[in-house]
Amino acid sequence: MGNLDFISKMSEEDAYLFKRCVRKLLDVTFIISDKDEKLYDFIASESNMYDVNSYLAAIGYKVVVEERMKVAMLQQSDDDVETVGLKRANLYRFDAKQIRLLMVLWLLFLERMGYAEPVYVTVGDIIDKSRIYQINLAPADFRNAYQIFKRFSLIDFGDDIDKEDGIVRLYPSLQFCMDIGQLKSIMAEYIENDGAGAEETADAVEEAEGEGEDE
Repeated sequence: MGNLDFISKMSEEDAYLFKRCVRKLLDVTFIISDKDEKLYDFIASESNMYDVNSYLAAIGYKVVVEERMKVAMLQQSDDDVETVGLKRANLYRFDAKQIRLLMVLWLLFLERMGYAEPVYVTVGDIIDKSRIYQINLAPADFRNAYQIFKRFSLIDFGDDIDKEDGIVRLYPSLQFCMDIGQLKSIMAEYIENDGAGAEETADAVEEAEGEGEDE
């Protein structure tokens, strides 16, 4: 796996943080400052990010840090990108309903996004937006999706998740869990079916695409 002598030269604490960062990225894709400030600060350092990328390159991945949103994310290296879709290392497959629910959460995040303030919505907000897009999930399906999204640091919630006034925190990682190609594919389905919300989705995708070109 290349020359990894730099690991043995790290301090005990840095070596510990290095291992935690790599394991977390490979397990759940994202490291978010709001959730794991110490890990994010470590990996956001240019020298530490270089070391992590040196390690990940051997298995076809890289870490990218979005400083404005304070999100570090695992992506396939440029030479190994073969598929359009979720930027995940362990290739967890969200089902069709979960992907559409992710789109709803993404739209809610964009509506309320502020770089200085965390974004919160209620369970009722999510249900109402889901109805606009004709996403009809059973309560058990919602709960299962929420648990999966929480694991991957996309959202967070407490014990009131089964109540309509329950609070859900939306993390900025939602902006990066799907790529533009996948969002366009979902959008095309709504346009083809003349679905409610198609225009809103198209505007949001266009905005996200523009931001991607600016970076």
